[in-house]
Amino acid sequence: MTETIAKIADISIEQLWDSAPIAERIFKPNSLTRLPEAARRYLHYAIAPGAKLASAVRLWMHGEIKLGQKWHHFTGEEVICWHRGMIWRATTWMQGLPIWGSDKVVDGISDVQWKMLGLFPVMQANGADVTRSGTGRMQGESVWLPSVLCHPDIVWTEMDKAHVRANFTALGEQAELVLGIDRFGGLEQVKFLRWGNPEGGKHHYVDFGGVVEADGTFGDYTIPTQLRLGWFFDSERFESEGEFFRCTIDNAIYR
Repeated sequence: MTETIAKIADISIEQLWDSAPIAERIFKPNSLTRLPEAARRYLHYAIAPGAKLASAVRLWMHGEIKLGQKWHHFTGEEVICWHRGMIWRATTWMQGLPIWGSDKVVDGISDVQWKMLGLFPVMQANGADVTRSGTGRMQGESVWLPSVLCHPDIVWTEMDKAHVRANFTALGEQAELVLGIDRFGGLEQVKFLRWGNPEGGKHHYVDFGGVVEADGTFGDYTIPTQLRLGWFFDSERFESEGEFFRCTIDNAIYR
């Protein structure tokens, strides 16, 4: 297992991106006729007719991340390859010193490493709990790769005119994604259960999600570009103690 983790740790973001198959299937809006109205409205808004249904997205972003009680600026890049996993690498600063790191969940194995000046370990984690939590993160970030939500295995359930639930499996884990949709089809909120221990102690499923404050179009896809994310979403605890990630997407490409 140690050798396997080491191999995953060595996979670069470029290698994961290059491993994604080139999209061949075409988005056909008339294939969504059996979906709930809110789901159709969302997918019509998010994907241009005739777009190739991408299997991967590469994102560039900046924002703020909360470490302890303080917010720190970061810049980052991420690849989500739906059939293998995701890699997010970022740079932040503490007391004026750069900290470089990455979160990876690839081929069922996780690896989290953060180092000050790229040399001195700040945080390192792996194992089953970290893998399950990272897999949940990737499932929630499917809103940056909406093509995967067109798959016929997705089970959609309309909750009301503004909320729809998607049930699916990704990387061997069940997901239940609740999307808040505006009248035009734009995404307003995303919520799901994510494995974690934000209060310390034993890992368990906790409400996770966030607010979409803006969106933007990159090629054939319209995705959230400004989000506030964290634990205890949709409760009073979200803003006071759960929110820890604010990001702006600067660019996105698909394949």
